[in-house]
Amino acid sequence: MPEQEQDQGQKPGALRRIFRLIPGILLCGMVTVISLGIQAAEERVFDHPYIEALVVAILLGMAVRTAWEPSERWRSGIAFSAKQLLEVAVMLLGASISFAAILASGWLLIGAIAATVVIMLAVSYGLARLLGLKAKLAILIACGNSICGNSAIAAVAPVIEADGDDIASSISFTAILGVLMVLGLPLLIPLLKLTATQYGILAGLTVYAVPQVLAATVPAGIVSTQIGTLVKLVRVLMLGPIVVALSLFVARRRKASTGAGAAEEGTAKTASISPFKLVPWFIIGFLVLAALRSFQLVPDIAIAPVTKTAAILTVVSMAALGLGVDVRVLSTVGGRVTAAVTLSLMLLLALSIGLVHFFK
Repeated sequence: MPEQEQDQGQKPGALRRIFRLIPGILLCGMVTVISLGIQAAEERVFDHPYIEALVVAILLGMAVRTAWEPSERWRSGIAFSAKQLLEVAVMLLGASISFAAILASGWLLIGAIAATVVIMLAVSYGLARLLGLKAKLAILIACGNSICGNSAIAAVAPVIEADGDDIASSISFTAILGVLMVLGLPLLIPLLKLTATQYGILAGLTVYAVPQVLAATVPAGIVSTQIGTLVKLVRVLMLGPIVVALSLFVARRRKASTGAGAAEEGTAKTASISPFKLVPWFIIGFLVLAALRSFQLVPDIAIAPVTKTAAILTVVSMAALGLGVDVRVLSTVGGRVTAAVTLSLMLLLALSIGLVHFFK
């Protein structure tokens, strides 16, 4: 009888927790619908979005948060959308990755892309730290600049447990520069006398988002568009190993800090560490789905719905992040974040321009 009473007491408690999430999730959903509508309008007018829905969502969320501070009734759902829904979105992205298609592009190009990402990760992080930014914010800027902009920031953020202010800061300024790159990069074609292949590689290495790569390469022709998209996809694939490495690093640092007292007492242990404890569940899910996709165990008909779901969940989480951001915090780091992102992007552009001359 006591066990039955306990079970009956747990069910209403679980239902209450679910009902508490609904107002905040619905609010994030409203911001998401508006953001997707704005992106759809951009696509109708310009044929492609210059500002993606996830950027619009975080800006709209910040605008709402500036005018109105959500009460406790809304906060739990907003927090759930910002963390758990984002983790689900990252996991689902694995279903769109095929390792075989990437290997077919050639080892020289793959190696050049990987080297560029690794070098720029180190340079961007070091530059951000020299400018006085916090370690987590520096990691977000480095990953966003070096890999795939907002998507990389969104994927890395839950792994390093970055707060909403850091995420919003890095995404906001990265988004602005991403749009400027789309508009200005084609000007380099006549200036540097780039071939279609060279410009495609340059766009794939420097432009942040896949839609932005398409926008930047379409004016240069179909060859640049195909090569730019391929290079960009290889660059995006680097996100998986980077996120796994960061999760292992964070877990080991946490374990080292908690085990310091035991080590002093001479009770250090050499027990094995389960990878399921070191790597977040959603990263394991990402890698499993990517492997299933690579072995053609995920049907092609399921890819589009899964990718679309991941994209929508990401926009919802960005709306939640915006709703949790205090703009006054952004103003205290705006100058330094702008300098870090801008200088990192200029260095990435210079490195990429030097690299494309090896691919005639």
